Amino acid sequence: MSQQPQVDALSRVSAEQLPIPEHKLHGWKHFLGLYAGEHVAATEFVIGATFVALGAKTMDILIGLLIGNILAILSWTLITTPIAVETRLSLYTYLHKIAGDSMTKLYNWANVIIFTVISAAMITVSSTAVRFLFNIPAQLNWYPNSAAFVAIVLAVGIIVVFVAMYGFNAVSEFSGLCGPWLFVMFASGALVMMPSLTESVLGYTTLKGWNDFITIGDQSIWTGVNVFGEPGIGLWEVIGFAWAANTITHFGLIDMALLRYAKKRVYGLCTSSGMLFGHYIAWISAGIMGAGTAVMVKSSIAALDPGDVAYHALGMSGFVIVIVAGWTTANANLYRAGLAAQAIFHKHSRKKTTLAVGIVTVIVACFPFVFTKMLPLLTYAGLLVVPVGAVVFTEHVIFPRIGFTRYWLTYRQLTHSTPAVSSWIAGLIFGFGLNALDIMSFYYLFIPTWLFTIILYTCLAKKYGAAEKYPQEIAADQAQNKAIKTYQSSQAANEPSPIQDQSKFTKILHFASRISLVITLALAAITMFRSPDIDTYDVNRALFYRYAFICTIIYFGAAYWALRRKKALLK
Repeated sequence: MSQQPQVDALSRVSAEQLPIPEHKLHGWKHFLGLYAGEHVAATEFVIGATFVALGAKTMDILIGLLIGNILAILSWTLITTPIAVETRLSLYTYLHKIAGDSMTKLYNWANVIIFTVISAAMITVSSTAVRFLFNIPAQLNWYPNSAAFVAIVLAVGIIVVFVAMYGFNAVSEFSGLCGPWLFVMFASGALVMMPSLTESVLGYTTLKGWNDFITIGDQSIWTGVNVFGEPGIGLWEVIGFAWAANTITHFGLIDMALLRYAKKRVYGLCTSSGMLFGHYIAWISAGIMGAGTAVMVKSSIAALDPGDVAYHALGMSGFVIVIVAGWTTANANLYRAGLAAQAIFHKHSRKKTTLAVGIVTVIVACFPFVFTKMLPLLTYAGLLVVPVGAVVFTEHVIFPRIGFTRYWLTYRQLTHSTPAVSSWIAGLIFGFGLNALDIMSFYYLFIPTWLFTIILYTCLAKKYGAAEKYPQEIAADQAQNKAIKTYQSSQAANEPSPIQDQSKFTKILHFASRISLVITLALAAITMFRSPDIDTYDVNRALFYRYAFICTIIYFGAAYWALRRKKALLK
């Protein structure tokens, strides 16, 4: 029997609805770069300074962030990556297969809300750099107290919205270039600020050892006392937030969309580039920069925003890091929000839904609470989607082990899953109920919520048919998967071989971009380790400000030029 009808049918199916073919899978280097770029962003300025304001202690920060970020890495590796690699599907496609239309629509609404808030926070963060240029006072209330600041937010927001609508691909490519530079700038900012902190605490500018660093941390950065003069958060809270900060993507399984391209499950460990080099180092560096800025301007860290901190730590490069990091992050998340909205209002184009969501996003961005409350917002956003991750985890991992049938909803040809929707709603009531009763730290609410949803969904799914056997449907599904593999193999044969740009000029551009980062880091190291007195420190810091900005221009110019040359070869 000819397979042509099957081939014709599959060719009409959107690629997003099919498993990722083998010829499009990526190696471990791809994921190291991907997570390093995504998890060094403008939010790190906010979160790093927030740990200082919350009154964490130095050793709690150093140990707690390490443990929490390792737990996050393990969550990606043991929960998200196995499901992504086994199915090769995004969460949205998989969820539709096991939960139907109603659940998918509800989940898309949740994504619209989450990504709108995150985008708004990033627009606000970018605006803090611009407001600094115009000498507009810092916005420290939950509402704006300056019409000029609102005007800046509107201007920045309009740019973000239109780029998300029309030019997202270019911004996405540009964002990929930002990872190495962002990492270098965060590390450099901490190095540049340390002599100022050392002098203010110890009376001299050069650290003499590890004990000096701990003393400075305890007395000037992570003092154990919050901005209200009360005892701050402890080790368990620090661990909990570092673990919970990305529950949206690991326990919530959104990163199935990225990790479905991984060749092996072990590639989940590549998230360490984002958690250890991104969050761990960037959060500590941001805390040092915030405390150092507070010393320099003789102010409380609570009275500073990312624009203040970035400028005093990095000079003109600080404006670039806040604007670029906030802008690129906002664009990516607004694009996601627009896609989710378009899935709900499918009769309208993505551009129209992105515009509608963008208008709401810009309005929300005018209210500074969206970035001043970043820690609880991220935690609550994770709590919103964790029950969905629990439903998928139960269906994929637990059901086969207890004799239930995976994909039973599809096999029964149902379009609505009462067990999935009910479990999600009950999970939200359970999780936010625990928070209202203040039974435990809200940083850990995702764990009992996840377990509760798993148990409830298992019981409800059994009642609705998950425990039954579907041999004919399973055989048909296996035949379909075999046909998909055959179809994708035929596609792979027609794929052009990847083209590598080996020209000398492109190599020179890559060298120029890399050496500019090395020079920047070297200048920061000289500022920290070769400043025996405050006068020398001022000179070294001024040199860093000047040449780091020049190196920033060189880096982006050379790196983006090399990218354009590579793309030209692919046309």
